[in-house]
Amino acid sequence: MENPHRQLRAWLYGFWPQAIVTSRRDRLAGSLGAAFGLIATAWVCHRALGEPNPWFIAPMGASAVLLFAVPASPLAQPCSLIGGNLCAALVGVSCARLIGNPVLAAGIAAAIAIALMFPLRCLHPPSGAVALTAVLGGPAVARLGYGFVWHPVLLNSLLLLAAALLFNRLAGRRYPHSQPAAPAPTPSERIGVSRADLHAALAERGEVVDISEDDLEDILQRAEERSHQRRFGALRCADFMVSEVLSVGAAASSEKALALLRDHRFDALPVTSSDGRLLGEISLRELLAAAGMHPAPLVGQLMDTSPHTSRPDDPIERLIHPFADRGVAHSMVVDGEGRLLGLVAQGDLIAALFREQLERPA
Repeated sequence: MENPHRQLRAWLYGFWPQAIVTSRRDRLAGSLGAAFGLIATAWVCHRALGEPNPWFIAPMGASAVLLFAVPASPLAQPCSLIGGNLCAALVGVSCARLIGNPVLAAGIAAAIAIALMFPLRCLHPPSGAVALTAVLGGPAVARLGYGFVWHPVLLNSLLLLAAALLFNRLAGRRYPHSQPAAPAPTPSERIGVSRADLHAALAERGEVVDISEDDLEDILQRAEERSHQRRFGALRCADFMVSEVLSVGAAASSEKALALLRDHRFDALPVTSSDGRLLGEISLRELLAAAGMHPAPLVGQLMDTSPHTSRPDDPIERLIHPFADRGVAHSMVVDGEGRLLGLVAQGDLIAALFREQLERPA
């Protein structure tokens, strides 16, 4: 039997708060954003509604925490804010009118609001406070009746949302976090954790997790990349790239480039300047499309100016997802000044991983 003192310590340790992993920049942005959103919302509502009305309600402060401090949360999305607050306000006003005991009305209003927000996909924790405000907000709120739903609740919510959209965009944050349509599984997903696996695991867990499947999938992918780096950390692009790379100049004719590709059985050629800087790449598909044109176009007119590039010291896992999931066939290895040093193809990556696995101790 486990030591009861150890059980007690473990139970008490569960009350110790976990560290919130975020950058100083995000903490500052969350604080400044909340101040901006609440001040702007309060000022506009006060100008629009004036002193006789309840022009600003306290639950907006809790909403600001979500919209500005954790904008990636599913509970902070626009539909959660607007839908949750409207639902809670309607339920709260109805309970206040139908149930004489205010304490009983407040509890029932919060319970019904939460129950409705789940199927409506608009769960928003501050909406529970909106329901309580509708019941316990005093004579001013009671006089408004169902008007309380439209102002201040809807007006406050819309203005705070507008401030969040503006501020998060200026701060370089993605908001709202929309749920994209589920794409076909990529090759790496077919051998790793897929979106379907995440959905099934969250459903099996049976409780709300304050993170979207999209963000959770991104976190898992980043963790897998770190795991690869830990296992194959010593293997860099410089260790297995092809250094002797055939290239062509931008001023060369497309006919010359096509002849080079056919003679050497390549699919693409890097395009470089006279001092060896990478300018782009020209593929067999582009050259075949231009074949027969008179006069023959120059390589610089047809080349792709944004090929996939790597640095010599880049770890091997940086290439796994581009090669496996994005259809990248090769990566040009360049130095800090953009000079071409070599090329890594899919076959080179497979060979390097195979060799590294063989050399690892059993």
